[in-house]
Amino acid sequence: MNVLIVGSGGREHVIAETVAKSKKEPIIFAVMSKKNPGIAKLCKDYLLSNEVDTQKIVNYALINKIDIAFIGPEAPLAAGIVDELEDKGIKSIGPKKEVARIEFDKAWTRKFMQKYNIEGCPKFGVFNNETEAISFIDTLESVAIKPAGLTGGKGVKVTGDQLQTLDDTKAYVRHVLEKDTVVIEEKLIGEEFTLQAFSDGHTLAFAPTVQDHKRAFEGDKGPNTGGMGSYNSSSILLPFLTDDDLYKAKNIMLDTIKYLKEETSELYKGVIYGQFILTKYGPKVIEFNARFGDPEAMNILPLLKTDFLDVATAIHNESLKDLIVEFDKKATVCKYAVPEGYPDNPVKDAKIKIEDTGDALLFYSSVYEHEGIIYTTGSRSIAVVGISDEIEMAEQIAQNALDNIDGRVFSRRDIGTSKLIEQKMHNMKKIIND
Repeated sequence: MNVLIVGSGGREHVIAETVAKSKKEPIIFAVMSKKNPGIAKLCKDYLLSNEVDTQKIVNYALINKIDIAFIGPEAPLAAGIVDELEDKGIKSIGPKKEVARIEFDKAWTRKFMQKYNIEGCPKFGVFNNETEAISFIDTLESVAIKPAGLTGGKGVKVTGDQLQTLDDTKAYVRHVLEKDTVVIEEKLIGEEFTLQAFSDGHTLAFAPTVQDHKRAFEGDKGPNTGGMGSYNSSSILLPFLTDDDLYKAKNIMLDTIKYLKEETSELYKGVIYGQFILTKYGPKVIEFNARFGDPEAMNILPLLKTDFLDVATAIHNESLKDLIVEFDKKATVCKYAVPEGYPDNPVKDAKIKIEDTGDALLFYSSVYEHEGIIYTTGSRSIAVVGISDEIEMAEQIAQNALDNIDGRVFSRRDIGTSKLIEQKMHNMKKIIND
């Protein structure tokens, strides 16, 4: 099998590593916006190109007789790369543009959820007019403000958090409206969790639940980032979730792929990512993504026991119901090393020296390599993943690896620690009991 990976981050590195483990002995190619040294080492060949240049990607795939393509990031999905590849007979793991819309058009997604009465939808409004938007804000006690389009996970701002006053809120609404439609939602109180699944348009094969940490600094403080790290338990449940919570979240995702087919006449094939928040009233949907999370892919793909290419074939053939998709019952903790000053004023072109990372897995993200030396760019640099029977041990493995990475980088030491997880469990208990 000739396999193409589109994307150049940590998520795509773990996708490439998981493909490379297949017993089918795949030959790997990649299209990357910048050279990821981890992906490059796994490839027979790679192309450096803008990842939304769909024509160039299709031509590269045809030249190299690609059998199946894995689309990592959201931008090429929004650009319609899957439609164009499949028009040329190239199987793709990723949804077509019409159904990938659940990620790149938040206004459409909320209206879609409302139309089909899908559970977990908060109170919301969609606006292109500042006066109407501010009037709607006045009807809610607290709100989340979202640009309708893609923002790399950094566009959402919430009152009482990033938006301390009504003037802050109005200013951000004006800022969003300069370039985009604004989606305004009620502020949801609770603990967030991620549920990812493989989809063939009919059946979902669910991965273990993961909790991501978006905030830059310890204690979940500071600006939002693409994700500073994440963890999962050796159970399919995070410590603050119940079987009933997971059942409800799964049903929301099953309804979503069912009604996407009804709404668009397209089957959702690929990975669907539900970003949920567990509230006093059960799971609510923060957003859907049309691909693996980054960092959450690095938690679950190393645990995948089923051959990844068998999963990919079942997705394409609409036969997931006939395949047992299994994950090792292990805990993982993923932590990112990011440039000093990230995300607002990151150091660029700084050397990173990687010593012995012990038992941790290492995935390159936004770095570049010159004469064997790794350098920072402006975004997340390197992820490490600890795997063990218990979260506490997995966290220690990941932290020990980070302690052996030198350079002008920093990381959050608290992700996956017993103290932080206990705080989240206490927080959730308090919310439910109040």
